[in-house]
Amino acid sequence: MEEYISDNSLYIRSKNNSMINRKMIGRVLGMLLFIELGMFLLCAGVSAGYGESDYKYFLYTCIINAVVGGLLLLYGRGAENKMSRRDGYCVVTLSWVFFTFFGMLPFYFSGSIDTITNAFFETMSGFTTTGATILGRRGIEEAYRTGRGKIRVRAVSNIETLPNGKSRIIVTELPYLVNKARLIEKIAELVRDKKIDGITDLNDHSSREGMRICIDLRKDANANVVLNQLYKHTQLQDTFGVIMLCVVPQGDSLVPKVLNLKELLEHYLAHQEDVVTRRTKYDLNKAQERAHILEGLLKALDNIDEVIRIIRAARNVQIAKQELMDRFELTDVQAQAIVDMRLRALTGLEREKLEAEYAELEEKIRKFLAILADRNLLLRVVREEILAIADKYGDERRTAIGYDVYDLSTEDLIPRENTVITMTKLGYIKRMTVDNFRSQNRGGRGIKGMQTIDDDYIEELLMTTTHHYLMFFTNTGRVYRLKAYEIPEAGRTARGTAIVNLLQLMPGERITSVIPMRKFEEGKYLVMATKAGLVKKTPMEEYANVRKTGLVAITLRDDDELIEVKATDDTKDIMLVTKDGMCIRFKETDVRSTGRSSMGVRGMNLDPGDEVVAMQLNSQGDYLLVVSENGMGKRTAMSEFTCQNRGGKGVKCYKITEKTGNVIGAKAVNEENEIMMITTEGIIIRITCAGISILGRITSGVKLINLDEGVTVASLAKVREKAEGNTENGSSEEPTEETEEVFEEEDSQDTNDAE
Repeated sequence: MEEYISDNSLYIRSKNNSMINRKMIGRVLGMLLFIELGMFLLCAGVSAGYGESDYKYFLYTCIINAVVGGLLLLYGRGAENKMSRRDGYCVVTLSWVFFTFFGMLPFYFSGSIDTITNAFFETMSGFTTTGATILGRRGIEEAYRTGRGKIRVRAVSNIETLPNGKSRIIVTELPYLVNKARLIEKIAELVRDKKIDGITDLNDHSSREGMRICIDLRKDANANVVLNQLYKHTQLQDTFGVIMLCVVPQGDSLVPKVLNLKELLEHYLAHQEDVVTRRTKYDLNKAQERAHILEGLLKALDNIDEVIRIIRAARNVQIAKQELMDRFELTDVQAQAIVDMRLRALTGLEREKLEAEYAELEEKIRKFLAILADRNLLLRVVREEILAIADKYGDERRTAIGYDVYDLSTEDLIPRENTVITMTKLGYIKRMTVDNFRSQNRGGRGIKGMQTIDDDYIEELLMTTTHHYLMFFTNTGRVYRLKAYEIPEAGRTARGTAIVNLLQLMPGERITSVIPMRKFEEGKYLVMATKAGLVKKTPMEEYANVRKTGLVAITLRDDDELIEVKATDDTKDIMLVTKDGMCIRFKETDVRSTGRSSMGVRGMNLDPGDEVVAMQLNSQGDYLLVVSENGMGKRTAMSEFTCQNRGGKGVKCYKITEKTGNVIGAKAVNEENEIMMITTEGIIIRITCAGISILGRITSGVKLINLDEGVTVASLAKVREKAEGNTENGSSEEPTEETEEVFEEEDSQDTNDAE
């Protein structure tokens, strides 16, 4: 009994010795805090050198830092100069908390951050801010292929248009390791030194809910230009050098070597194979040792009476062990275990436990021996462990991989597929798949096409492919260019991305016309029409090299705007339709070809107060579909519009009444075509042209869409895929492979038809 108590106390003492060494942890933390104290003194010196008053806040922090560090050193005095792995974990965790706490004190003392909680999270974000966007894949691919690479990372930002006409840049994510406070100081310094012009205010609205840096701009400032300047001069865009340098075995020694991804994985798998092998050998040895002891205990239990007799007759433990070894052919370890065996092991339950443990060990031993004998089983264990790690720690990518204009391989990774592009009146643009919308009969209610904000509605809707160029013509007569895949894809009800985030628009400039274009061919032309009735024809190749800042497409008078652009081949008839229901048709050859910066010639003589709302080509369809703002519409045969000389008043094409309202748009269509109508509330209805009545020129038409009070039709677009057939009750059929092939063929032959 005395021996049992003594053993138990020894067991307890050894358990206490395994706990963390608190005094040693306090001693190390105290030394680290004094190192941080030196860093704060350096910051105070720099601040004082620049003549700033903030140096005193660093000195206040130094005093608190010195007091806490001194107390920790005093607590750790006389600590045993040993540190376990557990102690190291505690030091790392506590030092992170202490460094963050003391790091936030200057912010809090200065009054720049109102609460301790916000100051703490502000400092924490300076250490942990991650996310942003990786520009392109070239840097990543280069790093994986060669072991070295440069990765450009850009902050996540957005440009918002305020009600007063000003713009605001919102930054929500920063590149990895970029300190937000230093970034804001850098921006303020650039504005103070007049290296960046146009910024009027800079605010940090970050909280525990997320980061938000607001940069307010002057009304005449180009938000995209300012943002590019910030990318250039600050860490809103940063470059990280990647070098996969590892220490690898070479002969009998370890040498540093730059590895590519394949070599890195090979060395890692070899290392994992070695780790699993050594671990299996260790587990096998421990299992065999325990099984050996259990064999002795089970043998003793089988002969327990004789064992007790030998132990009781022995003068001491050594004699008892020797007699047991001689009598039952036991080893020294087995004999020691029998001597140390407690009386409770004699119960039936304890015997069953020992037998079960022995059987389990025998199974483990067989498993370990099989793994060591078969490399395939060993690799299977490695695979299972790697998959378990992936399941436990794997999460979604946090840093998005965006488009980089310098990454030439990006386009090859983009699938060539049909897509729908929509843009709202306030300049929000998005890309969607064509199967988001389904065919309905006329008179339906439509489906929700976009979640709009107040006073916003869809103004442009066209169908193209992801690899087509999109030419953006503005009201000021300038043209910008993007690839369709450069427009972020979004869901059917999503608002989209502000166009100012994609194009460097000038102040007061807005998009009035968008056309897709696959390539700039010789012998093809762009025909433009303005609100005042002017038309212009310019060779397409003159727009082949559009700069990021845009290009002059047409010279306009102060009171005129560009409304529509078409791609032609100089063989078409041009039709202009006005909001008062007038239409003129004349040959394209009547318009002479002029340069980019010309004004054009008179296409239609307008009455006072009238303006052109649409331009169509006779080749786009057999009928002219005219739609009014109150949802009325009709089809009229193209043959009813005879050609006349350019510059006339034209003929009546729509009867305007109080019920119909003014003409909102016109499209040249065929029987098999479908159209999309968009209301000022963002409702989209898709109907087949075959269901729209064919009427004469001077008629009002039929109701095409039911509108609520105060809602009007905002825009009209023609669907470029052929429907397989109309459906009843607003149902639809999905597009087939055949329709998509027709779409591609149409685009390749006549790019101006995609609207």
